[in-house]
Amino acid sequence: MSIRKHIPNFITLMNLLSGSLSIYFLMEGNSLLAAYLVFVAAAFDFLDGLAARALKAYSPLGAQLDSLADVVSFGVAPAFLLQELIRQSHGRMTLMAGDIDILPLFAFILPLFAALRLAKFNIDTRQSDSFLGLPTPAAGLLVASLPLIREQLYESQSLTYMVFTNTYLYLGTIIILSILMVTELPLFALKFKSYGLKGNEIRYIFLITSLILLVFFQFLAIPFIVLIYLFLSLIVYLSDITN
Repeated sequence: MSIRKHIPNFITLMNLLSGSLSIYFLMEGNSLLAAYLVFVAAAFDFLDGLAARALKAYSPLGAQLDSLADVVSFGVAPAFLLQELIRQSHGRMTLMAGDIDILPLFAFILPLFAALRLAKFNIDTRQSDSFLGLPTPAAGLLVASLPLIREQLYESQSLTYMVFTNTYLYLGTIIILSILMVTELPLFALKFKSYGLKGNEIRYIFLITSLILLVFFQFLAIPFIVLIYLFLSLIVYLSDITN
């Protein structure tokens, strides 16, 4: 196999490296850099698929490697971020088991469902052009946005800040994302067979709306972008079943 056939796999490994470094820097006390590295991992996750399509370098090895990298970058690394957020959250209660507060450990439910979602995706032939369940990178990015939202809103100490740094919001995020990843909820994929408007209307609506929200609200926009993605997917699904 020529060197160029290995390029997508190398990019996938950079995804894995970014996720691993995210965990490392969180352990060093730098939660913001840890969060940014999840976004870097997502960029590599996008680029490996782009490179595979451009180079026609698809392989079973690449598919399995991609899932293994995603478990770390969008499952394990976000779980470490979430447990730290729970430790520092408002409205914090404790749930003791001996001398250990186990409440922050609930964050590690997330990678269990991320792994299950990715394993199902690998053997499910129905998900070539769309998804059944929330893609793991989307869940990971939403979690990674939370410490950045906390930093963005910190100066204001507003009601929005209090909501986005509340223990119950973090615990709810774990439950909702875990369910969404494994529920067979039909969701559109951002895969363009052509770049014309016909057949891609919902994708362009989503991308333009997301860009506008990011410009005006920065990281605070990301949870709402995920909600818009779910809402637009529901519209597509209902449109398909009524036609």
